[in-house]
Amino acid sequence: MVKSASSPVTITVSSAGKESGSRSMGLTSPIPRRASISSNASPLGGGGNRRASSGGRYSSMTKDDPIEEINSEFVSYTVHIPPTPDHQSISASQTSLNEGDKDGLKLKPERSFISGTIFTGGYNSITRGHVIDISLEKPETMRSGLICGMRGCDEKVVQGKCECGFKICRDCYLDCVGSGGGRCPGCKEPYKDASDGDDEEDEVSSEEEDDRAFPLPSIADFKLDKRLSLVKSFKGQNHQPDFDHTRWLFETKGTYGYGNAVWPKDGYGAGSGTNGFEHPPDFGERCKRPLTRKIGVSAAILSPYRLLIMLRLVALSFFLTWRIRHPNRDAMWLWGMSITCELWFAFSWLLDQLPKLCPVNRITDLSVLKERFESPNLRNPKGRSDLPGIDVFVSTADPEKEPPLVTANTILSILAVDYPVEKLACYLSDDGGALLTFEALAETASFARIWVPFCRKHDINPRNPEAYFGQKRDFLKNKVRLDFVRERRRMKREYDEFKVRINSLPDSIRRRSDAYNAHEELRSKKKQMEMGGNLSDPIKIPKATWMSDGSHWPGTWASAESDHSKGDHAGIIQAMLAPPNAEPVYGAEADGENLIDTTEVDIRLPMLVYVSREKRPGYDHNKKAGAMNALVRTSAIMSNGPFILNLDCDHYVYNSLAIREGMCFMLDRGGDRICFVQFPQRFEGIDLNDRYANHNTVFFDVSMRALDGLQGPMYVGTGCIFRRTALYGFSPPRATEHHGWFGRRKIKLALRKPKVTKKADDEMVLPINGDDDDDDADIESLLLPKRFGNSTSLAASIPVAEYQGRLLQDVQGKGEKGRPAGSLAVPREPLDAAVVAEAISVISCFYEDKTEWGKRVGWIYGSVTEDVVTGYRMHNRGWRSVYCVIKKDAFRGTAPINLTDRLHQVLRWATGSVEIFFSRNNALFASRRMKFLQRVAYFNVGMYPFTSMFLLVYCILPAVSLFSGQFIVQSLSVTFLIFLLAITITLCLLAILEIKWSGITLHDWWRNEQFWLIGGTSAHPAAVLQGLLKVIAGVDISFTLTSKSATPEDRDDEFAELYVVKWSFLMVPPITIMMVNMIAIAVGVARTMYSMFPQWSKLVGGVFFSFWVLCHLYPFAKGLMGRRGKVPTIVFVWSGLLSIIVSLLWVYINPPSGGRQDFMKFQFP
Repeated sequence: MVKSASSPVTITVSSAGKESGSRSMGLTSPIPRRASISSNASPLGGGGNRRASSGGRYSSMTKDDPIEEINSEFVSYTVHIPPTPDHQSISASQTSLNEGDKDGLKLKPERSFISGTIFTGGYNSITRGHVIDISLEKPETMRSGLICGMRGCDEKVVQGKCECGFKICRDCYLDCVGSGGGRCPGCKEPYKDASDGDDEEDEVSSEEEDDRAFPLPSIADFKLDKRLSLVKSFKGQNHQPDFDHTRWLFETKGTYGYGNAVWPKDGYGAGSGTNGFEHPPDFGERCKRPLTRKIGVSAAILSPYRLLIMLRLVALSFFLTWRIRHPNRDAMWLWGMSITCELWFAFSWLLDQLPKLCPVNRITDLSVLKERFESPNLRNPKGRSDLPGIDVFVSTADPEKEPPLVTANTILSILAVDYPVEKLACYLSDDGGALLTFEALAETASFARIWVPFCRKHDINPRNPEAYFGQKRDFLKNKVRLDFVRERRRMKREYDEFKVRINSLPDSIRRRSDAYNAHEELRSKKKQMEMGGNLSDPIKIPKATWMSDGSHWPGTWASAESDHSKGDHAGIIQAMLAPPNAEPVYGAEADGENLIDTTEVDIRLPMLVYVSREKRPGYDHNKKAGAMNALVRTSAIMSNGPFILNLDCDHYVYNSLAIREGMCFMLDRGGDRICFVQFPQRFEGIDLNDRYANHNTVFFDVSMRALDGLQGPMYVGTGCIFRRTALYGFSPPRATEHHGWFGRRKIKLALRKPKVTKKADDEMVLPINGDDDDDDADIESLLLPKRFGNSTSLAASIPVAEYQGRLLQDVQGKGEKGRPAGSLAVPREPLDAAVVAEAISVISCFYEDKTEWGKRVGWIYGSVTEDVVTGYRMHNRGWRSVYCVIKKDAFRGTAPINLTDRLHQVLRWATGSVEIFFSRNNALFASRRMKFLQRVAYFNVGMYPFTSMFLLVYCILPAVSLFSGQFIVQSLSVTFLIFLLAITITLCLLAILEIKWSGITLHDWWRNEQFWLIGGTSAHPAAVLQGLLKVIAGVDISFTLTSKSATPEDRDDEFAELYVVKWSFLMVPPITIMMVNMIAIAVGVARTMYSMFPQWSKLVGGVFFSFWVLCHLYPFAKGLMGRRGKVPTIVFVWSGLLSIIVSLLWVYINPPSGGRQDFMKFQFP
């Protein structure tokens, strides 16, 4: 073990293998990773934007530095990339590596140390790096963007020789100039600079100049904060600075654009445009064109829709008034229960309908996004991607309920997404710490090396291999490459082998572990014999789970030993795929080793990281919310993308452009107020009739679209792009407070301008304003460790993420600070061991103690529906959200089609809503920054489960009415029927208009109505009971993980789960309601037919409402019957006989008027 003074973290790295072959060495970062935060105007303060250059080093600027340098308008600087095992240079860190060489372990510079090492650590344990990949062969040099493009040449490229960007080295360039006519081999145009007298120094300086994101913004414009660190230049005083275009324009009063040397007023001579004149390009057009547009619903639909809502509200008011003023004197108890339920139903309908008054639709323009962020410009001459980074989170907890193959397909679809590779990072959270998930992810990373280039080359969609190869449409449509069929056939064979390897992993791990455990037992017995012990004495050998390299798995073991169980294991981080290079890397031609020709395809892969947070007994790990917060902290240190996309393990990327669609909203004008972009959830593997309303289209296409017209949709747990600073609990840059009745009076607040408005008690302001006189920023910086923990790297990453998530300066409004174009077109800092060690520390079980994680920061704890609470907190701080519905589904997942699983899923949602109602997250306590109708929508989220209590009573009332011979009204008068008809007609018309503006079908609407009653009579009452027990008695609520359906082996049996009947206590109330109503109908009909004075009106009323209940419960009844044709006929015979016997028994016990003896007499006609 080696500890260096340059780093506070000590890492022990042990090679894989037996204890006898163990070697260790200490690795330290050559530069301390402390809170070195740069100016808010500079992209260099973050871990992702440091540049490599000679002649520079790090320095920290403090208050003691000269004021003249701080206020200087132009600062020349260079930055040095820290040496890592992946990027070697002569530095102090190599001393420790040389010490490791003495022990026989030599790391070559070409070897990826980070991606071949498992980092573990946690409570009272040292952070260790277990080297599992000990292959030291030098990999074959690939055809990258830095290699000469001439055939047979692999020399280093000289940049800037031709505008077409053809890669050519110095020797080939001189050959082309000397013997090739001075023409470029790529575009066949003559070189502008055909002289061969350029010396090496000019080429090196030109190369460095091209690699620089030039020019950078003036530091004086952003009021550099003295408390933050700055990258300073240490060049000699006599060193000539680089040419500065900005200074030149200022001193010469020159301008870029129309009327200068670039675009002369006289054009480019004859033949250039009409009459020798060429119109200047419109530079402002690109900035003015919006990335998104909001399209309102047609007034021809929306106006009648709102009018019908008002008419139905008036009709309900008159009806309820009439019902209250005309009680049924013969059955006051029946009238009282019915009118109470009807009043609650009217209130519940109003809560559900009011937020639907302002639905909107939105569209994006991806061409503007590409033109604005990925096109060459003055600040980004190479046209590198200027899009911000994004970290994708995938969560899984149990490989038995969530099959590894499903998770693997989700990961593959993420790695192949259409987004800049160097800006993308994927993190898999394995909350179970299972070796099966780990090895499945390793297999996935290996398969991705051929799957991702195949998708990019042939524009494959969807990029989930299981979904792609399983689709039934013509896969040759729009394919023009001749090698597509051959390569698709090879890829299909590779994927089949990949599935076999994944499916064989459980058995392989078991057999391997059994073999190693048997070997350890033999070694122990041999050692016992050598020590002279008694062979009859039992030897306790822990049944460990072994990795493929012969070492213990640090996570969960099958035998659940101490320190290796689901609730007691160390934290694990493994970078399966290291961060890619900044330049494109091209593959090779198809041969024996390469399945497809990738000579024209970028074969780089995004960073892929396996994370399993530490768990120990006695700590509350907060289920999924705790796992997501661990990923937030890990990603902040390792990649620090300013935006985060979270997906469930069964939700894959169906549209490869989905992330770009979401980023359009985040980067458009006003996007800095958006906390998240929510995508609708779409599902596969659901029966055609959608028996249990699994698609949930009424919620995703009606309610969520309507909320988008207010303050934004709710967060629903998956398929959501977050702004990282919003997850950190910070307030938006601007907000609006709503005062007065229904929030009609608005007050706008600028929350990031110090000393302008009074800051609320719970306000969190980003300490990044860069104002020397801002005392609030100083206080916020001091409070960061208390809120976010004691990790200085995590605290340092916060302002970097905020800066990278800003809008461009030409898009940001006046008075607001944006980032300059091209500031993110710089390479990301490579990972080193100290970074991963710091990431291990932030996923420890005790890191969140005495912090605000789960209270205000990150995903909020205390509810099984942490998603709704997290989104509510953001809206309550004044943030807005956006609903992104695109023509081609962004993401697709699976849903439980089994009745029992579906009911348990609804039970969990309803239980979370009850928890919200009895907590401080109730919308009644919302701040003034939340709109009135948005508050109504969130209040309805907590209220809807309580409707079930009234619904249970109302479903029993028709049966009680038929049994007793009474009805909810005195008689079926014309007034009652007119009111009932008006309410029913307006409900149907509202449904038709909702179908019109939302695009759903009538079948979807009816299925939603049916399952509303099924859930309201089964899962919702149980949720209310559980919530009351938790509030009153403190009984904790159990969490049931929803099982994810695996890929069916037989396509004919795709919906087998639909017909499986799994008994649950949730089925008791609906079954009772069905039986009681069916028996009541039989009793009512029998009584009326045998009565001397039949009351047909009451019978019709009771039968009508009983039939209404049974129609809604019909899907539930089909679910109980299982597979069609499997129910014996005798069951129906017995049911009919039972109903007849019970009805006759009731008639005998309570005979109609006329006397018992007359009733019992029977005469033939």
